[in-house]
Amino acid sequence: MAATSVQVVEDFQAAQNDKIASPPSQEDLERSEASKTKANEFFNDKNYDQAIFYYTEAINLNGCNAVYYSNRSLAYLRTECYGYALSDASSAIRIDSNYVKGYYRRATANMALGKFKAALKDYETVMKVRPNDKDAKMKYQECAKIVKQKAFERAIACDDSKSVADMMDIESMTIEDDYTGPKLESDGSITVTFMKELMEWFGEQKKLHRKYAYQILLQVKQILQKLPSLMEINLKDGEMISICGDIHGQYYDLLNIFHLNGLPSEDNPYLFNGDFVDRGSWSLEVILVLFGFKVLYPNHFYLLRGNHETDNMNQMYGFEGEVKAKYTSQMFDLFSEVFQWLPLAQCINGRVLVMHGGLFREDGVTLDSIRNINRNRQPPDSGPMCDLLWSDPQPENGRSVSKRGVSCQFGPDVTHHFLEENGLDLIIRSHEVKPEGYEVAHGGRCITVFSAPNYCDQMGNKGAYIHLKAPELKPTFQQFTAVEHPNMRPMAYANALMQLGIL
Repeated sequence: MAATSVQVVEDFQAAQNDKIASPPSQEDLERSEASKTKANEFFNDKNYDQAIFYYTEAINLNGCNAVYYSNRSLAYLRTECYGYALSDASSAIRIDSNYVKGYYRRATANMALGKFKAALKDYETVMKVRPNDKDAKMKYQECAKIVKQKAFERAIACDDSKSVADMMDIESMTIEDDYTGPKLESDGSITVTFMKELMEWFGEQKKLHRKYAYQILLQVKQILQKLPSLMEINLKDGEMISICGDIHGQYYDLLNIFHLNGLPSEDNPYLFNGDFVDRGSWSLEVILVLFGFKVLYPNHFYLLRGNHETDNMNQMYGFEGEVKAKYTSQMFDLFSEVFQWLPLAQCINGRVLVMHGGLFREDGVTLDSIRNINRNRQPPDSGPMCDLLWSDPQPENGRSVSKRGVSCQFGPDVTHHFLEENGLDLIIRSHEVKPEGYEVAHGGRCITVFSAPNYCDQMGNKGAYIHLKAPELKPTFQQFTAVEHPNMRPMAYANALMQLGIL
């Protein structure tokens, strides 16, 4: 690739330097403060897009105020624009090298991007300035622990080591007499009755027996590892498929999708487009239900990998912590193995391409390129696999640096060229919160669908899913709103450094 994700962020930072200009006039100072006040009000109302607009207005009037950059950095963090957040934090530090919040923000952005050593360096700086700050000390210690853990994992990694699945001894696990929950058949097979009982059991906040959870994981791994990186299906005339976007551990909203749209079956196929886990605090329930349906209907229920079906994201945003809290670290390791076998894209009737993120940082990527991706790994920092999981569309032609700090943003011309080169009609992707649950862009040829309404209990967005019916394959959109759920906050299992309240 022409540039790594680090270079992408550095390019954006260089552009930001131009905004740090000479001291403003008294009139501009007053106007910039008024804009900052408006921005703060929108931020407190959780309207982060408007907050960013007015922080930007303040910065354009006075590019010498570290607070403006730091505040906008926090707003970018809340909207998952980690690349922009990193750049703004760095700008705040360049303006005032003693501005502690700038280091806090930059460390948080680096943590979100999986750049733990860089984050640790900033936390070390904070500790030097505030050696008695308990919060800073906690963050420093937590970050240092992660860096040491990563170093240890690299040291013991061995290419010929056995997988967790190979070492599992399911038969030795006993089902206790007092367990009254859903049970698999004696041969381990999954039935419709089991899935209905499982969904109800999880809805009552009860736990599936560990033996059955392991059996589901082992069965779904056997199915997934036989699949290509690019799945290809053909709908017959009159057949329809439902395409869902991000779920992010919002289990009760997943149940609502099945209530509104019907349970999966051979006559009611589904495609879930990545980011099943993290953030929401019922990620384990979501993924076990989805995996259960994949085993039950392997040829009519489809799952694609998202950027959150990865170790770094799971470590920071809650899934690893949730699995360890509800089961064991061994089970998380098995989930990690299974996630690596999830396909990266799906082509429907040779006309519609579905992926979690989007298109590519370079021209020339074809469907054959996707077919040839070795996906059984953690995603690299650049290349087609990274782009499929991370990129985003933009309204302007061409490509630009990613707001996330990973991959790129691509314009209508990029979409048009890719579709024409590969004989496709449109792409469907997810990866971004949309107020209406979906968005049609690039002249109708790039569609975003997001299925986690009121994302993280704070965004107020609708959820949506798409119906595609052959032969037309014209997308129709079904919107829905969030449903009530038990009183458990989002990010309950996330790493302490990523809790929204301490950014």
